[in-house]
Amino acid sequence: MTVVETPPPLPVRDRTALHERAPGALSPMLIRLAEERATGVLVREHGTLHLAEGRVVHAESPLAPGLDVLLTARGTLDAAAWPWTDDIPAAIRRLLAAGLLPRGALEVCRLNALYDAGYFALAPSSTPGRFRYGTTAAVEPLRPVPVTALERETLRRRELLYRIWPDPSADGTPLIRADPVAPPPVTPRQRAVLDRVDGVRTAPQIARELGRPAFHTLVDVRRLAAAGLLTARNTAPLPPPLPPVTDPDIALLKRLRDALEAL
Repeated sequence: MTVVETPPPLPVRDRTALHERAPGALSPMLIRLAEERATGVLVREHGTLHLAEGRVVHAESPLAPGLDVLLTARGTLDAAAWPWTDDIPAAIRRLLAAGLLPRGALEVCRLNALYDAGYFALAPSSTPGRFRYGTTAAVEPLRPVPVTALERETLRRRELLYRIWPDPSADGTPLIRADPVAPPPVTPRQRAVLDRVDGVRTAPQIARELGRPAFHTLVDVRRLAAAGLLTARNTAPLPPPLPPVTDPDIALLKRLRDALEAL
């Protein structure tokens, strides 16, 4: 009798183990890239994440002010001293080499910018992400951020915004001011945001004007919305007006009414 050995099953990705390692993972692709220690750029609908050996070294989003804005808008660094380049890791290395900012202060600002842009990059998306393998410059001597830390911080920020005000409609649409009968007092930070609400600006645009992280501005916007001081502008088109009621229409309605009453 001939014995036929059954071939071993093909390896299957252990999705259970994946969720145990990263509960509530926002991007399974990002977790997989971290496990592979991949280097390159993950492009998502609302931002990009730059990875070096599976860790995040830089994040960008059109909804979040960049490190250059955060450093120069409020005088932390003179605008003329910023090495104007799109290569943020290279700019960081130049700033450190020139001694224009203490390493600790630059690290805090850079982490603020990274987590701020990362929050938007990991937002729910209507399109799949794309990863381009390649070289990504590290930001030595500043430390890269583990993917799990970025996802954990993003989830924490989502939960905070939800606790403040669960309606996200004011996060990315033009804002308008409301006029409550007895408006509550606001902080100077909130007043600066409220003063720029004009029916045109969005929260990210206000953050860029103020030189503040976009997430911090979202916190102020949600609190102002919860207080009834602002709301999202309704950009939906108004329904067309109803045609005027004519005398024949009224006569027809009367005949229908009389017919129904006679039944």
